[in-house]
Amino acid sequence: MKRVIVGLSGGVDSSVTAYLLKEQGYDVIGLFMKNWHDDSVTISNECPWLEDSNDALMVAEKLGIPFQTVDLSEQYKERIVDYMFNEYERGRTPNPDVLCNREIKFDVFMKIALDLGADYVATGHYCRKDTIEIKGKPVHRLLAGVDGNKDQSYFLCQLSQEQLSRTLFPIGELTKPEVRKIASENNLITAEKKDSQGLCFIGKVRLPEFLQQKLKPKEGQIIEVAAEEVLQKRTTPTFNTKNEELAFNAQKVSYSPTDGKVVGKHQGAHYFTKGQRKGLNVGGTPEPLFIIETDVDKNLIYTGQGKNHPGLFRKALFVTNDELHWVREDLALKVDQTMEVMARIRYRQPLQKATLYQVDGGLYVDFNQPQSAITEGQFVAFYQGEELIGSGVIS
Repeated sequence: MKRVIVGLSGGVDSSVTAYLLKEQGYDVIGLFMKNWHDDSVTISNECPWLEDSNDALMVAEKLGIPFQTVDLSEQYKERIVDYMFNEYERGRTPNPDVLCNREIKFDVFMKIALDLGADYVATGHYCRKDTIEIKGKPVHRLLAGVDGNKDQSYFLCQLSQEQLSRTLFPIGELTKPEVRKIASENNLITAEKKDSQGLCFIGKVRLPEFLQQKLKPKEGQIIEVAAEEVLQKRTTPTFNTKNEELAFNAQKVSYSPTDGKVVGKHQGAHYFTKGQRKGLNVGGTPEPLFIIETDVDKNLIYTGQGKNHPGLFRKALFVTNDELHWVREDLALKVDQTMEVMARIRYRQPLQKATLYQVDGGLYVDFNQPQSAITEGQFVAFYQGEELIGSGVIS
């Protein structure tokens, strides 16, 4: 009997994960990760992790599997929270869920599991894994979940071959309604529980308030830039090489206060992100304002009217070599090589046709169609068919 340690989060997905593995004859242990207990930054008096750990405990008791809680809050603060504050201060928008998987669940947590004699770690992610052989060596493939509506492969885009070799995703073949049905047929307390929102494992914390704990409010101006102004800045020059064209298409437009008019005030450019519409509190425009750029150094926010404002769109993006990651190391491009892929720049975005171009300093992702709100600090993930082959931080 192979031993599997399940990250029991107190939600329905991980509960059914544990149930299925036990049915398949694995020696299953449930482990709850406590990642946060700094009560100064929880917004409500609710204590979500306590409620979640109780639910996880009750599921373990129902399934008759051993259960314990591990406190990873120190590592979580160091690797996730401090990183997030740092990124926001730089004017980038990090993705804590991708990082939490890479740094916590499949690193710190996985090491604890292996120390407990586990052969595998299992999580309730909607994705799949299979293993093929290339040149006599096993190669693990990370595949999209069967439920297109819930596919979470994007959140695992930073996993390595080593991490995948030790991982199981039992619900990847199921849809969410099927998972809930299994939970309710087996009287698991989490069957009807709502999916968790908020930061990965911090629970009911809202991001702006969370950021205000560390990044102090600082009043600045909101500037509205007309579409024509952007189009003038983006006149396309003639290019001598493909690299010049890629560099131009991946470049942000740079704005100055004279490019538009002041339409309001904000409490800190570092609280806002590109493509954001809510929270600006500026009315009276025919179409809603969207953020087209933030300048954290000068504490300015640039906005444009409507979701089709040209300031929102870019055709290409760049990933530096040190922030580029191949899940399939055997497919990594060499300088001057290209590859046709499908790509996405955020979790729920439908896959987009793109071409990868590897150059000296990194990788260009050149989309067939311009993309809205390409945001520094977020992850771009590349797919071939249903397989996620690599990813990188948008620079």
